[in-house]
Amino acid sequence: MEGNSDMHHAPQRTVLVTGASRGVGAQVAQRLAAPDTHVVVNYRENAARAEAVAAAIRHAGGHASTVRADIADEAQCAQLMDTIAARFGRLDTLILNASVNVELGAHPGYAMRRNRDAQRRLALRALPLMPAGGHIVFVTSHQAHFFPHKAVPKGHTAVAASKQAGEATLRALRPEFHRAGVHFTVVSGDAADPTFPGAIVMAANAPNPSSVVCVGGSDFRLSA
Repeated sequence: MEGNSDMHHAPQRTVLVTGASRGVGAQVAQRLAAPDTHVVVNYRENAARAEAVAAAIRHAGGHASTVRADIADEAQCAQLMDTIAARFGRLDTLILNASVNVELGAHPGYAMRRNRDAQRRLALRALPLMPAGGHIVFVTSHQAHFFPHKAVPKGHTAVAASKQAGEATLRALRPEFHRAGVHFTVVSGDAADPTFPGAIVMAANAPNPSSVVCVGGSDFRLSA
């Protein structure tokens, strides 16, 4: 695991945020900064950007480190969870934020592997490390959450379908989450909505979170 942990005492809580080096993931990771929390900032390519996020968390009084892993790669996913197990022995919260987006021009097959298969694999690998009361939060968009009942813009269908499939796949795991005493929440929103990161953090921190949180987007709800 890369990055300076800056740990003067062992935090009581470990949180993994996937895709945390930029955008909503970075904002969520920074808002999780707390003296009793160690945030693992997952990134795929840009180490400098990830370390900047970790540094901001430490500057705010929290603890953080960075780890490079493409969650769509099974071996890297396994190594990520093995590293967390070896260093912390537990994972209290998993925020599944990393996903392929429209701007990447993803092939539908790759979108499914990343937005559906990778999310399921990471959740299942995390579950044995999670104590009762742990949280798994799946971050999605309104376009995906309400797909196919709400039309999406041209070129967005493959990504919306794959994210919706990822949500459905994780929902199918709820009996396993329930047996482990782990909360599962879907947070749907718009990346441009300034309240979106805060809603994700609230779902990750709530003792008894809702199963679904929709942030804004009343037009989507009314037409779904």
